[in-house]
Amino acid sequence: MKALAGKVALVTGATRAAGRGIAVELGAAGATVYVTGRSTRGRRSEMNRPETIEETAELVDRAGGHGIAVPVDHLDPEQVRALVERIEREQGALHVLVNDIWGQFTEPEWDKTVWESDLDNGLRLLRLGVDTHVITSHFALPLLIRSPGGLVIEMTDGTNEYNAENYRVSFFYDLAKGAVSRIAFALAHELDKYDATAVLLTPGWLRSESMLEGFGVTEANWQDATERIPHFAISESPSYVGRAVAALAADPDVRRWNGKSTSSGELAQIYGFTDLDGSRPDAWRYIVEVQDPGKPADTTGYR
Repeated sequence: MKALAGKVALVTGATRAAGRGIAVELGAAGATVYVTGRSTRGRRSEMNRPETIEETAELVDRAGGHGIAVPVDHLDPEQVRALVERIEREQGALHVLVNDIWGQFTEPEWDKTVWESDLDNGLRLLRLGVDTHVITSHFALPLLIRSPGGLVIEMTDGTNEYNAENYRVSFFYDLAKGAVSRIAFALAHELDKYDATAVLLTPGWLRSESMLEGFGVTEANWQDATERIPHFAISESPSYVGRAVAALAADPDVRRWNGKSTSSGELAQIYGFTDLDGSRPDAWRYIVEVQDPGKPADTTGYR
């Protein structure tokens, strides 16, 4: 029997990138996975990309799970309420919640102060990247805590340790990631008495669809991009962080992670899973020890 057979998961922001990788790997472990987003075959979100939640659900099915695509704008409380009511009606339980919605719908405003940033875009980023997590947790957690051992994953960019010491991209980006970190912290406190766990999780340098497209490569030949961007050698596929989530969800002692910040690279060392190529990239250790100090790209000992 697969490790997550009989388990029900909700992965928000599952249209592409980490969300898609997580949904597929939960499916590979046997879970029923509700995948949500705003990009469907009938309508694109403001990101205007081709990936859809229907495709993600089909990938979950192919991996061995059961994928259910539900179009949801997680800024609309009534849509989220209806989503959770549907999960309760169809499954009777929710065991895993992954809050993966992100609000970067334009090019990042690198190193821009709050007064230099586009205010409307910045506030929209906060709404998409923070408010969605709050709204989803408000409606989903009463169902999740009915079953012992529930797990909530708050997805972010950067470990708490790294983000505490480094300015991240821009004022609004930094603020959003800091807020998600505190959401995970607060949920860990509130879920503790319900035998449930909240974890803050970050991938490393993610080979998302948009990242590969921007670098002019595919997952099959991604290493070609290292000729122009040498440190891209430490990058990882979305499946890697997906396997991290699946490992946490299958761990009978997952409570040891409550309130902690971790990464796909750290969890790979603990649980023994690998990326698609059989390696175990440890991006955040590499960033601190190699990339940030300006050393030449060399992943020896880091993947």
